[in-house]
Amino acid sequence: MRLKLSEVKNFREQDGRRAFEAVALLRSRSVKTAKNSAEFLALEFGDNSAAIPAMCFEGAPSFAILKDAPVGTAFEIAATADFFNGRLSPKIDSARILSEAESREALPSLVPVSKLDPAAMKAELEGFVEKISDAALRATVLYALGERVDFFTSVAAVKMHHAHMYGLLEHSLKMARTASALLPLYPFVDADLALAGCILHDIGKTVEYSQGLVADRTRIGMLQGHVVLGYRIVRRAGLKNSLAPDILARLEHIILSHQGEPEWGAAVRAATPEAVFVSTIDNFDAKMGALEAALDSAEGSEFVEVPALKVKMLADAPDYGRGEGGGDSGGASAGAQPREAGKAGE
Repeated sequence: MRLKLSEVKNFREQDGRRAFEAVALLRSRSVKTAKNSAEFLALEFGDNSAAIPAMCFEGAPSFAILKDAPVGTAFEIAATADFFNGRLSPKIDSARILSEAESREALPSLVPVSKLDPAAMKAELEGFVEKISDAALRATVLYALGERVDFFTSVAAVKMHHAHMYGLLEHSLKMARTASALLPLYPFVDADLALAGCILHDIGKTVEYSQGLVADRTRIGMLQGHVVLGYRIVRRAGLKNSLAPDILARLEHIILSHQGEPEWGAAVRAATPEAVFVSTIDNFDAKMGALEAALDSAEGSEFVEVPALKVKMLADAPDYGRGEGGGDSGGASAGAQPREAGKAGE
């Protein structure tokens, strides 16, 4: 039976070994050696609903094709769901590379995509750019976005948050929305710099990540990271548009500090009101994006793992009934329901 990977991910060990079929992208592969010196493949397959690990052992019919196929190849797989140390670990029984025509037809089901309409997001973000009153700063933002047009399609991360096509646009737009709502509360924060920082803070990810069907870190992304890459893009744009030296230095500082702490990837700690503002909003939206993705994958489970928050999150919607099971009972109330995913941004 052909299943979505989100359905496979919800298999439980007590259900026993179950055979399934799926169409999925090969997202990652490592060649390893077992204790008996035989090779095996540690794989990750993904579709637009979830990603799952998988194993294929030397001697299996599809071992060679899975070992040699490029990451990002679309496969039809047949597998048996197994568990190792309590974790899902399916074993691949057979695998077939989809033809080019089959891959095109399956593409919408293979690649995670933002819930929001890309054209509407782009138009709204451009509206926030127009709200930047300083002409040179506004021109700097437009120049940077024009140089990195893949900003409008790129993922914002590989795993942690907004890890889907148009994710970088969605994350940056939500940050701009949040900034616009909060700026009236903090008049000491310069609105132009805050908006520019929200829009450009992660622009280095357009270089850090490959822009194919399966996003991965590029060579330069591994060596320098998106903070340094983003700093270089923004500095080049600012100099090209004769941005005032003090404003350019402050914008660069937002890029360099937005990760918050050096151990999280920041080059420096935030040391201007605008940098603190942008870094805080970035952290907030990244966490909420990771939480939203986890809740979407809960599929009726009471608790769901949120790796970015290092916690199992209660997935049930709040129950405002006054029936049994509430209060101090310690259990879910009888009327508890799964949360509705809805549309992001509504």
